Amino acid sequence: MVLERQRQPLRLAELPEPTPGPGQVQLTVYACGVCRTDLHILDGDLAKPKLPLVMGHQIVGTVRAAGEGAERFAPGERVGVPWLGWTDDECRYCRSGRENLCDHAKFTGYDIDGGYAEVTVADERFCFPIPEGYPDLQAAPLLCAGLIGYRALRLVGEAERIGFYGFGAAAHILCQVAVHEGRGSSPSPARAMRRRRRSRGSSGPSGRAARRRSRPRSSTARSSSPRSGR
Repeated sequence: MVLERQRQPLRLAELPEPTPGPGQVQLTVYACGVCRTDLHILDGDLAKPKLPLVMGHQIVGTVRAAGEGAERFAPGERVGVPWLGWTDDECRYCRSGRENLCDHAKFTGYDIDGGYAEVTVADERFCFPIPEGYPDLQAAPLLCAGLIGYRALRLVGEAERIGFYGFGAAAHILCQVAVHEGRGSSPSPARAMRRRRRSRGSSGPSGRAARRRSRPRSSTARSSSPRSGR
């Protein structure tokens, strides 16, 4: 599916099969998610895409072939391809482990042809092995919403109550993760011990108030693009 001009429908087209260059792998595409960023590209909110363009950056597929120097994946391995498609490995962001902020980054389905196709190519550095047990359709959203949500979840550490805003599908996934981890449903053992100690050290009305405040409360997590922070 090819975007030839922004604010126009995609067009079904027959294109030459892409061949992998140095450090790239060629993939048979099994699934590709649709992201809000794809709509921003289509609608012209992101103004400088490669045109004509094959969109799509939540790609799940298997390796068909590898270009020169590409050795991470063997033919037949299932991998995922995200939004971040290439970085220079030289700027201060890349050198500090923040390659998502690279000044010269290229993005899948924006600067590089993506996954609305039967076959695509991708830089092997930015491909992820997909574990067994994840169906293609369920794995695809993890390559965008799942990744940016995971970055946010790491930043909150062991917090029991978490608020997500401005994330959409990422928050939808992380709410499920938070519930699975039991966040907010009950205090951790260490926190429960500290509360009991505070309660034993109090007396009279102030002690009763402290005990009331120490009762665990239920919590809810609610959910309210290039250099998007993915």
